[in-house]
Amino acid sequence: QVQVVESGGNLVQPGGSLRLSCEAFGNIFLPYNMGWYRQAPGKERELVANITRGVHENYADSVKGRFTISAEVGRNLVYLQMDDLKPEDTARYYCKIEIVGGTFRGDYWGQGTQVTVSS
Repeated sequence: QVQVVESGGNLVQPGGSLRLSCEAFGNIFLPYNMGWYRQAPGKERELVANITRGVHENYADSVKGRFTISAEVGRNLVYLQMDDLKPEDTARYYCKIEIVGGTFRGDYWGQGTQVTVSS
């Protein structure tokens, strides 16, 4: 049993900031990958940021220098600090947790949280 829950989405003005949070519950032991994806209407879901083993980060080119991913692996928590938000960042943001090994290995997704950037 694994459940992933995101929070923190909101309506913000361009240039503003938001901090998204993701927490996983259930039969989880040291998740391998924790990441954020986003999907805007009419577009494919795309990777925003990912952190592997709690230390190795990567970002989409469009958010480098503006977004920061961090994690508390032992608590199954992932955060996405978003600064200098732009209208093109508007999307529903999803958290994904990858568990490696064991009966419950696999990818688990949250239901998403909406981020809208508009003036």
